[in-house]
Amino acid sequence: MGLSNLLKITALLVAISATANADDQIRGFSKENSDKQYQLEKSFDDQLNVQNMDDWMKFMTSRPHATGQPFDKEVAEFVAAKYKEWGYDTEIVEYQILMPTPKIRLLEMVSPTKFTASLNEDALADDPTSNQDERLPVYHSYSPDGDVTAEVVFVNQGLRGDYEDLARRGVSVKGKIILAKYGGSWRGIKPKIAEEFGAIGALIYSDPEDDGYGQGDMYPEGAWKHESGAQRGSIMDLPTRPGDPLTPNVGATKDAKRIKLEDVEIFVGIPTLPISYKDALPILQAIGGPVAPARWRGALPITYHMGPGPAKLHLKLAFNWDVVPTYNIIAKMKGSKFPDQWVMRGNHHDAWVHGAADPISGLVVQMEEARILAQLAKEGWQPKRTIVFGVWGSEEQGLIGSVEWVEENAKELSEKLVAYINTDGNGAGFLGAGGSHTLESFFDQIAHDVKDPIQGMSAAERVQSRNLISDNKMTRQRAEKSSHYYLSALGSGSDYSGFFQHLGIPSMNIGYGGEFGGGSYHTNYDSYHYFTTFRDPGLYYTKALGKVTGRVVTRLADADVLPFQMGNMARTVGEYADEMVDNMEKSRTEVLRHNKLVKEGHFKAAANIREGFVAPELKEEVPYINLSPMQNSVERLKASATAFDDAYKKLAMGGFKISKANNDKLDKIIYQLEAQLTRKEGLPRRPWYRHYIYAPGYYTGYGVKTLPGVREGIEEAKWQETQEQMVKLAEVLNNYATKLDEATVLMP
Repeated sequence: MGLSNLLKITALLVAISATANADDQIRGFSKENSDKQYQLEKSFDDQLNVQNMDDWMKFMTSRPHATGQPFDKEVAEFVAAKYKEWGYDTEIVEYQILMPTPKIRLLEMVSPTKFTASLNEDALADDPTSNQDERLPVYHSYSPDGDVTAEVVFVNQGLRGDYEDLARRGVSVKGKIILAKYGGSWRGIKPKIAEEFGAIGALIYSDPEDDGYGQGDMYPEGAWKHESGAQRGSIMDLPTRPGDPLTPNVGATKDAKRIKLEDVEIFVGIPTLPISYKDALPILQAIGGPVAPARWRGALPITYHMGPGPAKLHLKLAFNWDVVPTYNIIAKMKGSKFPDQWVMRGNHHDAWVHGAADPISGLVVQMEEARILAQLAKEGWQPKRTIVFGVWGSEEQGLIGSVEWVEENAKELSEKLVAYINTDGNGAGFLGAGGSHTLESFFDQIAHDVKDPIQGMSAAERVQSRNLISDNKMTRQRAEKSSHYYLSALGSGSDYSGFFQHLGIPSMNIGYGGEFGGGSYHTNYDSYHYFTTFRDPGLYYTKALGKVTGRVVTRLADADVLPFQMGNMARTVGEYADEMVDNMEKSRTEVLRHNKLVKEGHFKAAANIREGFVAPELKEEVPYINLSPMQNSVERLKASATAFDDAYKKLAMGGFKISKANNDKLDKIIYQLEAQLTRKEGLPRRPWYRHYIYAPGYYTGYGVKTLPGVREGIEEAKWQETQEQMVKLAEVLNNYATKLDEATVLMP
């Protein structure tokens, strides 16, 4: 027997074994089609080529490629050329968007000593791309121009609770410049809150306790932030609205109507700048006033004080407010059976500097997936549903490329798009995934099917092991009860927002991580050298991500009936609703306790006079709110979800024998159910966000708020709004249950 024939037989036996060892048929597939899908996935895995991904990463990170830079266009054209070469129907979609770049950056301490911040990241001999002149300087995009001089107040992470601590010590930030640590919330929240409390300028730095020598060796010796490294980033008011600031709610095409710069409502009003902990140290050394609480203190070799002063700073910023092109790549492979049902895979291509981790580590995976699927198509495979690849521009500025495309094509996407699957940065560690909980059981199978490249167990089993040894009691208890892979809820911070939280399209965000320092994020050091040395040496987890997302895309594209499951969604929403009940009771109890202590003088009696403590004021008592609309709608949702899942299971056991007409109707109801969780008028104070189950927090940014209308009403003590949002949430859930019932009756 020839070697080639032997290899073919061996490969066939492996494929049969893999199929035979499968615990169950794939969700959404008949047993026969499950076997075919397992064979397709083996062929896909066999063709994953690490060298391709390494080569593409090395090229796309060779020069800085922020929006508006020459290499940004070259990267977009390079990616588009690859998709065309592989046979996709490919186009480059250009938008004209606002992209500020700095022309003046000055930060100096004028008293009690003189100091001028370098505002520069060092060139490092070990990192060959760290000395390039093209890189954008350290700055915050969409900071306003400003020229301010004032005393400094250290505000810890700059959260609302930190300002309460300051007030207890008689410290005000009104008319001051604040210095905040990164962490606790998204960067844009910090100047937003500071402005609300009267500050006139803001500085943000990464303390080495959180990201630097307090965690481990700093780059280039280790993975943690170099002393000169500083996190660039947009401070657009992302929780209010992402996208191009000048073209709200419409695509930023060349001819789009633009509002005036002074009419933009998603900019903070105070000049804001990121700095390194090397530049932060002299400032912190010069701050006096009360000693900061223990939980505020970092790893710098000083005593941390709150201020104000005597350190006084002069901060001067000015920007070029240019409109520049940004480029999306859209590539399609037409489906054979359901061409008007689209499965979309996305990742952005723009970076703050080189962007090896963020976003190129995800982009090279997406490109390799596309190459393999094109090759499989040449060998005879054809997806049942149309597969669309989106490669987005200007994500870093505020999810702009994807949001503009969503806004321009909203009607068609709402009609056709089954699901949007996003990746961004990636690295070694644990499989992480968040998204629509209707996709949880579907993804659970995949997480158990794909093995960790180092440990050898499934990705789900490794996450389970981590959770079993977690310090978090709730995490441990959940892991002890079940080996199920749970999806997290999505906030913001990447390109799924437009699809998910604006249009209500089922979405997921997927990536590995957890075994590397955060030191490169948005710095000059997010380089090919950093990534291949520390973040994912050998690209083992880069390849693993391809196995995961390749399965997600092909299973959604080829399922007999879309593999959504409603019980997990209903259970999760029920858990969120229970949290709201608990939050109401906790708020009421805490306010009563607080007011009792104030009235009885305990705060005043316990205060350290020498530290200038100020007793807090009485809080408004929490009224009793009618929770029954929400609770009743949750129970109805659970009943409808159970009926749907039972009918779906019966249909699956029968091999998905359903007429094409009913299959079409059923699929369409299933993937358009997510839109039932949105309201056209959107959330309070931010109508762009329409999803009533998931949204970024108004004061957390990237961090998610589930049942956001109700939850934030409680957290902000807006009791009338809370009651109104409770009713609207109930309407949303009832509408969802009604459409779910329509889907159930279609299944024989």
